[in-house]
Amino acid sequence: MHKIAAVLACCAALASGGAYAQTATQPMGASPHIGQAAQAMPKLQTRFAQANTTHDGKLTRDQASTGMPMVAKHFDEIDAQKNGYVTLPQIEAFLREHATQR
Repeated sequence: MHKIAAVLACCAALASGGAYAQTATQPMGASPHIGQAAQAMPKLQTRFAQANTTHDGKLTRDQASTGMPMVAKHFDEIDAQKNGYVTLPQIEAFLREHATQR
């Protein structure tokens, strides 16, 4: 699988908590990857808000394990500063970083 497609699939999985199937039709000439990312980010934000039961903007490993299993799987990579929590901007940065690596 192409690296960008894999990261977008991961982004979608992070957002949905599981498998993701694209159902929207892309405008003619639009990149399907851009459409997938645009669809996945609001879902990612929603899932983060639901998983963040303390509403402090910080997702602990336990919260990730319960509400965002794919974030939990990559928790140590996302929590590069070893704070014991991850934030939505850190998750988004992780996804962007991995999307640019080919």
